[in-house]
Amino acid sequence: MNTYDKILAAALKVLEEEGGAQFSTRAVTAIAQVTAPTLYHHFGSADGLLSAAIVEAFKQLFESKIAAVESAIPEMALRQGWDDYVRFAAARPRIYAAMMGRLLEGAHIAAADQSYQALVQNIQRVADEGKLAVSVQAAADLVWASANTASWLYVTAQVRKTPPPQPDVVDLIRESVMQIILIQRPEDDSK
Repeated sequence: MNTYDKILAAALKVLEEEGGAQFSTRAVTAIAQVTAPTLYHHFGSADGLLSAAIVEAFKQLFESKIAAVESAIPEMALRQGWDDYVRFAAARPRIYAAMMGRLLEGAHIAAADQSYQALVQNIQRVADEGKLAVSVQAAADLVWASANTASWLYVTAQVRKTPPPQPDVVDLIRESVMQIILIQRPEDDSK
């Protein structure tokens, strides 16, 4: 592993363990076993390193979604994509919080855009089959909002002094949105 990648991996580890608020170059240099000048040579500043780590986290999220085997059935693929997104946040809540924080600060991250476009494409496939009850944009907004809502339950569990959400709660969030956006057929009532 080259020095750049070693520092980046260390930054992700610090983000994962400490979160964005506690992120420090001192912790990164200790894990990566490099000097501060080496870190600054590769990333320019602490914020440059943090930005690179967050971009890498978005790439990892997007790559995990691409690598996942999606159902050929558009409705199932939409659910699977939702689950993959929430699973990432559940497994890496501090990194997820830092990622969303960076977006809220106005950062433009290509992998975040690609992830959203993949969602829109999945929804368009559902629409193409005549199974969408709302517009593609409304469905994308609802699915995006619900996945982020479920994800924030994992992020905020410690703050709320509660355990992470139960799987059935997360499933209810997903399925509530699916009932809104999908045309319900009589055979769907058994769900």
